[in-house]
Amino acid sequence: QVQLVESGGGLVQAGGSLRLSCAASGRTVSNYAMGWFRQAPGKEREFVASISRRGSTLYSDAVKGRFTISRDNTKNILNLQMNSLNPEDTAVYLCATRSSALYSSDRYDYNYWGQGTQVTVSS
Repeated sequence: QVQLVESGGGLVQAGGSLRLSCAASGRTVSNYAMGWFRQAPGKEREFVASISRRGSTLYSDAVKGRFTISRDNTKNILNLQMNSLNPEDTAVYLCATRSSALYSSDRYDYNYWGQGTQVTVSS
């Protein structure tokens, strides 16, 4: 059974940085595409970033140039480095994986999800 557990969220001031991690069990992160999504209160779940099995990456326009998705294959962990944070980045951040090698921005393509970690950016 695939389990994903996010960590690294917290409260940060605007302009600051956070690094999120997603520990996977039951699946080798390097063998499948993985993604990060976020959901703010009252809003739809929103795509943030995805990485393919080969390491190609895809970002939403909202985070491009500020966020970096990566994998640590030795630890079977997915990371999201977030820089230049602003209050609009406040949300629960969720890690997901799909049974495909190809990255995707469509949340319906992902079949395993973590519980999420809260990120709050104060102005």
